[in-house]
Amino acid sequence: MGKFGKITEVNLRDIRFPTSLEHHGSDAMHGEVDYSGVYVCVKTDSGDGLVGCGIAFTLGRGNEIILKAVEVISKFAIGQELDNIFSNFGKFWRQITQEGQLRWLGPEKGVTHMAAAGLFNAIWDIWGKKVKKPVWKLLADMTPQEIVNLVDFSYLSEVLTKDEAIEILMSNKPTQEKRERILLKEGFPAYTTSTGWLGYSDEILAQKCEAALKAGWTKFKMKVGSDLKDDKRRAKLIRDHIGYERDLMMDANQKWDVNDAISWMKELAEFKPLWIEEPTSPDDVLGHAAVAKALKPYNIGVATGEHCQNRVIFKQLLQANALSFLQIDSCRVGSINENIAILLLAKKFNVPVCPHAGGVGLCEMVQHIIMFDYLCVSGTKDGSRVCEYVDHLHEHFVDPVQVNNMAYMPPQNPGYSTEMKQSSLDNHDFPNGKVWDKLIREGKFKT
Repeated sequence: MGKFGKITEVNLRDIRFPTSLEHHGSDAMHGEVDYSGVYVCVKTDSGDGLVGCGIAFTLGRGNEIILKAVEVISKFAIGQELDNIFSNFGKFWRQITQEGQLRWLGPEKGVTHMAAAGLFNAIWDIWGKKVKKPVWKLLADMTPQEIVNLVDFSYLSEVLTKDEAIEILMSNKPTQEKRERILLKEGFPAYTTSTGWLGYSDEILAQKCEAALKAGWTKFKMKVGSDLKDDKRRAKLIRDHIGYERDLMMDANQKWDVNDAISWMKELAEFKPLWIEEPTSPDDVLGHAAVAKALKPYNIGVATGEHCQNRVIFKQLLQANALSFLQIDSCRVGSINENIAILLLAKKFNVPVCPHAGGVGLCEMVQHIIMFDYLCVSGTKDGSRVCEYVDHLHEHFVDPVQVNNMAYMPPQNPGYSTEMKQSSLDNHDFPNGKVWDKLIREGKFKT
């Protein structure tokens, strides 16, 4: 048996939160949502009692589909020695994502890719716990060669080679220790979306803006895309509260066709948005490029990434000058491994990374990735680099995010910050947990 043990069990739970009751997460495309996740627990035969916890995030319905996919994929992990996985994680990652029959359902996209991410997230959590380090520190302490071994560079070689990746990582090593001291003291800058959900009334919107201002927030995001007149009214309301000296970002959640996105944002340009997020289909690389080109004279950038299916789509977006801000997500692509490839691509094209977060555990996970980016890849917090923060559901985590002075503070506990409280799991297990049993009996939800 290896030092870290062999994977013997992968246990799954369907965890859902009724966030639609208070309109949290509401936007122009998805309407009312119930933040949910497949909760993945990886156990080994090492005898240390450590459990790796991972999450595959959804908006409610469909969580059971992801759960079944994780169940199928997990069969390829059971029996594997963690030592072998950790020594060449990129190879194991490819074995899972390129499994001969399952890849027909993707490849590397949709349900199977999100399910694989949930499994990989759990493996990252147990790795951090085994070596008694938070994942950001686990990554930061690796050599450039060790980091490169985490990644599958397939389909990237004409843009980014392994040697170039090592060169990028090597170039940041001499100054990494200084950045780590800064990170531990100052954290990584954040912005808030908690003020701008589409389903909020004007009264709630105003209250949340004032509360955020009182807390010291300087960067805000609002949802747009359902009704132009209403978007203008809500943008004015927000600007009246936060002023024009603070940043305002807008998010359409893929609502528009390309020409609609351009015309709509020209109408909203008076409110000086820093970016428009997901203006059109996440698969439309040339559409994003057209929007970016049309809005450049208005000083409105294009941000996207939370629905980009894999590193190849990100590669094409960067090649096409289709985005000004790149938004990684901890659960959409193949976990940390694929996100490292995307961070390296962003560095190569000199595009700032501004992660998507929120949901169930997305903030907890992505903080580790952006801190690694700052320490080892981009080497900077300049260029409007900022990480999304949504103040929902953190109370359900054993090691929730800590935000001080509008910045994510580096987690200190071992792992990926993904472990949830047992009481939260029991209460929100769908459909038989205490919370859901009550709501279903009251007729507020259907199974």
